[in-house]
Amino acid sequence: MSALDATDRDIIRLLRLNARMSNARIAAEVGLSPSACLRRIGLLEKAGVIKGYTALIESAGGNTLAVIINITLERQTEDHLNRFEAAIRKYPEIRECFLMTGDSDYLLRVEVESALEFERIHKEILSALPGVLRIHSSFSIRNVLATRPKGRR
Repeated sequence: MSALDATDRDIIRLLRLNARMSNARIAAEVGLSPSACLRRIGLLEKAGVIKGYTALIESAGGNTLAVIINITLERQTEDHLNRFEAAIRKYPEIRECFLMTGDSDYLLRVEVESALEFERIHKEILSALPGVLRIHSSFSIRNVLATRPKGRR
């Protein structure tokens, strides 16, 4: 797919705000016919620009805490990175894992309902991951962007 134009970027912006927005509404917002809009979305999906759609799940009580974890490995060889990444994939508790530049090798995000739950994850999962030298964890206070206004442009 060639470079994205302003209409493609508008479609992506609207889908980021609400991936369940109807095609008819997206088309009206960006000034296309519904069929042209659907074709563009299909092309964005086929090209891998849109990789998928997801549901953001809140805990039953709505009181989850995001924990951001910086992991430093003993060594940064391809074997160490591959073993660590293969191990990470086994744990659904780890919501995101990014290979990083800078002071740490990986940045992880987990969501917990209590410090006690995080203690279990730290003991049973994080501390047991292969090649880990250092773990640094920070608890979030709140997600500032989780409450974006619906009509934001």
